Amino acid sequence: MPPEQRAAARPSHLTWRHWLLATAVVLAFAALLARLAIIQVGGHERYIEEAAAARMGVAEVPASRGAILDATGYPLATSIDTWDVYIDTFLWRDRERALVAAAQLGARLNLDPSDLYALGTSRTIGDVPVLRLLGYEDGLDLREEALWGVRLLPSSRRVYAERELAGPLIGYVGLDGHGLWGVEADFDHVLRGKPGFIVGEEDPLGRPISFVQSTTLRPLSGGDVQLTLDRFIQAIAERELARAVEENKATGGTVIVMESRTGAILAMASLPTVRLSTLDLNAEELAALTRNRAIMDVYEPGSVFKTLTTAMALDLGLITPETTYVDEGIAQVSGGVIRNWNFTAYGEVTMTEYLQRSLNTGAAWLSDQIGARAFYQYLEKFGIGELTHIGLGGEARGLMRRPSDDAWYPIDLATNSYGQGLAVTPLQTITAVNVFANDGALIQPQIISQVATREGVRRFQPVTVRQVVEPQTSQTMAQMMLDVVDNVPYHLGRVEGYRVAGKTGTTLISTASGYDFETTIASFAGFLPYEDPHVTILVKIDRPSADSHLGGIVAAPVFARIATDVMEYLNVPLPQQQVAAP
Repeated sequence: MPPEQRAAARPSHLTWRHWLLATAVVLAFAALLARLAIIQVGGHERYIEEAAAARMGVAEVPASRGAILDATGYPLATSIDTWDVYIDTFLWRDRERALVAAAQLGARLNLDPSDLYALGTSRTIGDVPVLRLLGYEDGLDLREEALWGVRLLPSSRRVYAERELAGPLIGYVGLDGHGLWGVEADFDHVLRGKPGFIVGEEDPLGRPISFVQSTTLRPLSGGDVQLTLDRFIQAIAERELARAVEENKATGGTVIVMESRTGAILAMASLPTVRLSTLDLNAEELAALTRNRAIMDVYEPGSVFKTLTTAMALDLGLITPETTYVDEGIAQVSGGVIRNWNFTAYGEVTMTEYLQRSLNTGAAWLSDQIGARAFYQYLEKFGIGELTHIGLGGEARGLMRRPSDDAWYPIDLATNSYGQGLAVTPLQTITAVNVFANDGALIQPQIISQVATREGVRRFQPVTVRQVVEPQTSQTMAQMMLDVVDNVPYHLGRVEGYRVAGKTGTTLISTASGYDFETTIASFAGFLPYEDPHVTILVKIDRPSADSHLGGIVAAPVFARIATDVMEYLNVPLPQQQVAAP
């Protein structure tokens, strides 16, 4: 067949395939051009943003935590600026540079370079912490060195200036920047503030590029909380409490010093306690040591409570200080037996004498005259069985059975009259006794003086909760408490130059088999000067086991020593000087 005929006879479908392939190539190329056009024109800004985002760094700037101040404005807790040091493990994949950086960083921080190298190369992504709370100036110097893959982030360190004082009350800040207990926890929302942020481009070392604009959200500093606590009076209270616990071989104790007229807490000390200077957050006993025992622990108040019972009878017009009853040393009450603490009978005694001798039979006799309904109504007015609303977390209400409760028995009226069979906090006790320093008014205890935030300063004023007894009743009761101290020979609660109104308490501690006469809580509560009360003080010593376990011997001297130093510190004039003043 001639060549021309063979060419004409070649199948035509091969030409069609070529055209199909060519068309597909053209269309694909056109689609690619269209996509490039879209990227170039329509998605230009978005892709620039995504590329920039890949180089952007976000650093949180912590807020400066507010200060906790004492009554004089002295900072009990404050914060200083520091740095936290990290290694960027991604950058330390460059082993040569990592070795150099580890050596330089180790020399700067006095750490083993081999340990740093192992830490920084233990993984290949993310930052690993090296050191927290590096000093601010040291951190600035380290940043200037620009070590490969070493990052520094701003942080802060909490400083407790008086590290041995008021640990359970002030509290502590954990590694996460939140308060763990005390004022640090209760007012964490005020103290913490709000962190800020810095958003900007970084170079491969994680350093901000200075000529690139960054966005900064400034942190908002936390507010300051000022307490009514006076660090000097707190130191006096803690010193004398520690001395008393040691001398009396006691298991612990509590001291509260209150400004009589305002209810301001000037000192709140307890043992055992946490020492912030030697704090171990992993210690098994941490929860027990950080308890603010003045508001969380309850105890049977004992004979201090006789002042409340006597005031009720006075207020109802049932007695006067000269009213008498016959003390036989023992009394049958609702199928139970009431005995005096010393198992002694005194015959006919006045109400003043019953209080001086702290006779259980006298309190039981009075409670019978008062009646159950009125008795428990008065206790509620004194704040027994209710929160004081001091403003601290964890406050206990105490335990008090009422006639309406199934667990209440008629003998409870008698035992409650002298402070057994019910439980109160030390703060409830001192608040109730303080009624007699305020013409019968219950003053709310106060631990917060003011809170200063960006919105302004909120000052807390003294609060009169209610009138508990008539002013004349209160004055008579104060006179009887004065006689308790003045008319008892060699009373250990006396303070030279001042007259003290007070009452001792010796509480038998209940056990599974009843009350143990050798295991007690010794206490003393009182105020001074009698003529113009400045401070009300409660001393409570738990389980003294030395020569004596009585409140008049164990707790009263502690009261006297604290009161003497507080009067001198506050420069309270002697009564004679008060009278002579123009």
